[in-house]
Amino acid sequence: PDSYARALEIALADAHTDAVLMILSPRFNTDLREIALRIASIAQNSKKPILASLMGGDGIAEGVALLNQQGIPTYRYPDSAARVFNLLWKYEENLRGLYQTPILTNSQENGSDRVLVSQIIEQAGDRTILSEPESLDILKAYGIPVIVTKVAESAAEAVNLAESLGYPVVMKLHSRTIIHKSAVGGVQLPLFSPRAVVQAYQAIEANVSAQVGGEHFLGVSIQPMLEIDRGYELIIGSNYDDQCGPVIIFGTGGRLVDIFQDYATALPPLNTNLARRLLEKTKIYRAFNGTNGLKSLNLANLEQIIVRFSHLVSEQPRIKTIDINPFFADSEQLIALSASILLHPPTTPPEKLSHPAIRPYPEHYIGPWTTKRGLKVLIRPIRAADEPLVRQFHHYLSEETIYYRYFHLVNLDRQTAYDRLTRICFIDYDRVMSLVVEINNDQTEEPEIIAIGRLNKLHGVNVAEFDLLVRDDYQGQGIGTELLQRLVTIGKKEGLDGIEGEILSDNRAMQMIAAKVGFSLHKTADFVKVELEL
Repeated sequence: PDSYARALEIALADAHTDAVLMILSPRFNTDLREIALRIASIAQNSKKPILASLMGGDGIAEGVALLNQQGIPTYRYPDSAARVFNLLWKYEENLRGLYQTPILTNSQENGSDRVLVSQIIEQAGDRTILSEPESLDILKAYGIPVIVTKVAESAAEAVNLAESLGYPVVMKLHSRTIIHKSAVGGVQLPLFSPRAVVQAYQAIEANVSAQVGGEHFLGVSIQPMLEIDRGYELIIGSNYDDQCGPVIIFGTGGRLVDIFQDYATALPPLNTNLARRLLEKTKIYRAFNGTNGLKSLNLANLEQIIVRFSHLVSEQPRIKTIDINPFFADSEQLIALSASILLHPPTTPPEKLSHPAIRPYPEHYIGPWTTKRGLKVLIRPIRAADEPLVRQFHHYLSEETIYYRYFHLVNLDRQTAYDRLTRICFIDYDRVMSLVVEINNDQTEEPEIIAIGRLNKLHGVNVAEFDLLVRDDYQGQGIGTELLQRLVTIGKKEGLDGIEGEILSDNRAMQMIAAKVGFSLHKTADFVKVELEL
């Protein structure tokens, strides 16, 4: 027992140890009970996971029971324990990736022009296939760099466009009904002269007319030709899955995309951390740091493009699939050379559209407001990136305010613990909706949170529980009332049947706010139950 206890203490004290697996195969003179008691005693003071593998059939039953009673998991074989630890580590890494989400809050911040995208989709009418120029315009509207593309409806116009772009150029079929242009002879490259442009135009028109009919030929698109041998051809896309909604795809692209089948998938929306993980899952990622004379890519820029793409996929439910192939990447530029977008038919019911499995940031709940004293504030849903602001917010709360909110005192260290704040800031907007009231500090010119209100859906019923916290120095300005009214409005839009809450009997101010908003109050021995049917 002394040897096991000492070894365990040394292993736990090592800064390079994240967890300890204790393996015990007892001999005839092993005091298994004492060993288990000593390990359990050490485990009580350890913040690191301890796993145990006890091998010995029925003879180790008492030791297993003792360890399990102390919360130490036991396994019959060490490899099972190792697999469990790997799963623990992977789960923790996944949480860290999610908690580091730098969620963007509006069109200006992520550089997207949603109005333009909506116009392009609406102008498509009953069509479910967008032309390549339309598809590239949608990508560009979300800040994704695209190749310059000009449409020509005659050979002469094609020559003028080619000369303005500069030779060599690429010519592609312009059509609103054909996706795979190469399959119908709809791509001609490289073109180095006006004569080659005219011949290519005539060849594409003849190929399309012969194979699928002249009505599918609407002209051609002209693009400058890049030297792709100095970089990488990638694919960025999304497919619609009946269970998961839109799924993002990234990997090796080009004409041999189906041969290599080097791709990885992820669920939108993504942050830069999750985007990097998506890249790392592919084989081609190992070449991005430079290989065979090729320079390394700007991975930070590529991650940002993947993040913007994930916002496009999350925010445009009419889009069924997107295929950017090839997406060209080298040390100097990242750019989409070709793209195709398929839409859900306009008659598709809303519940059948491409809604993501992970709900994106509810931007439509952002709105300005002015307090009774003329203070201009912004009320918006909370973001994962608000963790530092929420930490600062708790420094301004008095003991009385904390007591009224939690029904007991909570010390500041616990209030601002990282694991607690991440659970507050990083939420599933389908189950929890938290609003923050934000101001800009006149002295520091930095944003500050002065109030937080939350709707938390209860399990098994279509009812949510609310809670409010307002900084002491901003109480009495109608902020709590406005927050609760907005939470009620959100509850109605989210289809809740009701909202309820519990307020301490001596918290008169909160009771007055609830009554003003329309809640019914029911007094009990220790608190006041408030309810509102929606």
